[in-house]
Amino acid sequence: MSFPKRPVANPAAECRLVVVQDNLHQCPYLDDQVARMPLELPIGPVTGKVTDWLLERGYRRSGNFVYTTQCGGCRECKPTRLRPTEFRWGKSFKRVLARCERELTWTWGKPGADQRRVDLFNAHRDGRNLGRDDHRVTLDSYQAFLTESCCHTMELAFYREGSLIGASIVDVGQRSLSAVYTYFDPAESNYSIGTLAILRQVLWAREHDFDWLYLGMYVAENRHLNYKARFGPQQRLIDGRWVTID
Repeated sequence: MSFPKRPVANPAAECRLVVVQDNLHQCPYLDDQVARMPLELPIGPVTGKVTDWLLERGYRRSGNFVYTTQCGGCRECKPTRLRPTEFRWGKSFKRVLARCERELTWTWGKPGADQRRVDLFNAHRDGRNLGRDDHRVTLDSYQAFLTESCCHTMELAFYREGSLIGASIVDVGQRSLSAVYTYFDPAESNYSIGTLAILRQVLWAREHDFDWLYLGMYVAENRHLNYKARFGPQQRLIDGRWVTID
């Protein structure tokens, strides 16, 4: 079976996106909505500049594939980004960061894959009603979703008293970071690790002089995604244009 190839017009490298799956399915973000998110495989090196190019056009990564939403009649999914140097530090953010520095440790490194991470991933999903019991993640599916990657990817891991309590998978471009997925032990929710992960990504991006931190999709009617409005000022990709939201 052959699939259409879409050229990536980027001077950094020869890279083509091959559509490997394109079908309608139940929307993962909104009830009673039909979604279309063509899954595309990059052919050629996904350099840092290519990663930046893809993120700027609203692409997200899942394993070795990338995708964008192309849903007919619905434009609720809005890719979101912020400039680390312009991030507004509120008092609540400072409290979360201060507690982390007192009570937790964290590391940046190559993404790991083991049973502890799989158990935390499933516990987080179950605790926040993010999936069904018949779709529990295994070590193989965890690797296929998060640690296998077509681009440079890192893991921000959080520990309390030496025990892993949460992790955030982050894609790294030349000038951009992209928060792919964050999960944590529900029993440690008092540390606000979802918020903490973004704050530590902002600091890392500033330290390494990155222009953008991409936060994934913002969906106003989805409580698992609309929290991103707290982080600003930010931009959202609306009808092909990045619009500042402050």
